[in-house]
Amino acid sequence: MTSANDDVDRTAVPESTTENTPVPETATAAVTTTALQARKSRRVGMFASLGVRNYRYYFAGQVVSNTGTWMQRIAQDWLVLSLTGSSFAVGITTAMQFLPMLLFGLFGGVIADRFGKRRLLMFTQGGMGLLAAVLATLTLTGAVHVWHVYLLAFCLGLITVVDNPTRQTFVAEMVGKRQLRNAVSLNAANFQTARLIGPAVAGAVIAAVGSGWAFAINAMSFAAVITGLMAMRSSELTPLPRVPREQGQLREGLQYVRQHPVLIWPIVMVGFIGTFGFNFPTVLSGFAYSVFHVGAGQYGLLNTAMAVGSLAGALLAARRSRVRLRMLVVAALAFGVLEALTAWAPGYWLFAAMLTVVGLLGLTFNTSSNSTVQLATDPQMRGRVMSLYMMVFTGGTPIGGPVVGWVTEQWGPRIGLFACGAVSAAAALVVGVVLARTARLRLRVTRRGVQLVPVAAA
Repeated sequence: MTSANDDVDRTAVPESTTENTPVPETATAAVTTTALQARKSRRVGMFASLGVRNYRYYFAGQVVSNTGTWMQRIAQDWLVLSLTGSSFAVGITTAMQFLPMLLFGLFGGVIADRFGKRRLLMFTQGGMGLLAAVLATLTLTGAVHVWHVYLLAFCLGLITVVDNPTRQTFVAEMVGKRQLRNAVSLNAANFQTARLIGPAVAGAVIAAVGSGWAFAINAMSFAAVITGLMAMRSSELTPLPRVPREQGQLREGLQYVRQHPVLIWPIVMVGFIGTFGFNFPTVLSGFAYSVFHVGAGQYGLLNTAMAVGSLAGALLAARRSRVRLRMLVVAALAFGVLEALTAWAPGYWLFAAMLTVVGLLGLTFNTSSNSTVQLATDPQMRGRVMSLYMMVFTGGTPIGGPVVGWVTEQWGPRIGLFACGAVSAAAALVVGVVLARTARLRLRVTRRGVQLVPVAAA
């Protein structure tokens, strides 16, 4: 298993050891050729995973389902707002949906490790479709109350506890270890594409026929995922080993993460960035309303700018086959610093442009950390590790959302967004310092730039 020390680049050497040593031309040519080959090996085709038949079926089903999911998110918020007239009630709905992940997230990983993932996904996706159908029926018949929405959102969160780690780990069964990074990045691109399409379709459907039909469309969209799962060839899957039911499996998963720095440090950064850095819905409405004084259309454009940047980040990450811990730290640090700087953008259009780059950096970090954690985990532990990953990433929303909302309400949207970026950057900086000290590295400034070198060389 890779350790933090192995993951930090130690290729830099002291200049004094090489400046007077002659190097044969043949050796130089060999080194150059090897370097070029290594560089090419780190690049893969942007859509390489789509060459796998089973993954194509899965990807196509997810395009339809993710679009329906975004439609339901918009329609659900609109329904709660129309029932209560309260933005706080909308926040409660979001908290109810993510609260089960915070409370029970680790148990979902245990279930994912014990059962066949393809069959388990059929049950979870079917359950989500059933909940959407119930909400559609209540809304279309005029019988819906806000407590119905809260209850169904909580039930959806319970299913997500199992669905999230199962979906994350099932990707490896479809495409194998070699193309896992590419497939994870394409999944993120799939989600961000739906983020561009779903809200626009939802707005048109709500305006034309009401929120109930948006829920009905989402319910039907799950049929695409289930059909894709049923159409897969079992012989072309590489099932991960199932873990038999035993005592202490949850504790075993936590101990496994604690013993592997290459797992724990990405998860730590994901926890801080997921809890605070990705709280854009909480602050963007404040920027639109009280900072730039624009309407709903331009507020929607801010979300579109974020989605465009996120989509670009996911596609760029799809071309990379290898990621080091230091790249994760740099991406997280750059994301946090730029997010903090974006808070002080003087004009609306500059703010939107900076949000696009923030979205790109955020998805670069997110997809890279996801694939890094999966690849560094033993197959029989992957469900439990990914459940912890998803718990700290999405389970922090019920905590970070109210905190960021309170800061924004007390001191304004600029301070709120700046605080989100500052916390993310600080977490990345602390992790970077810890990793450097663990590997006994120091910074050295040369004519070629800033390098990390062993302490003795520095």
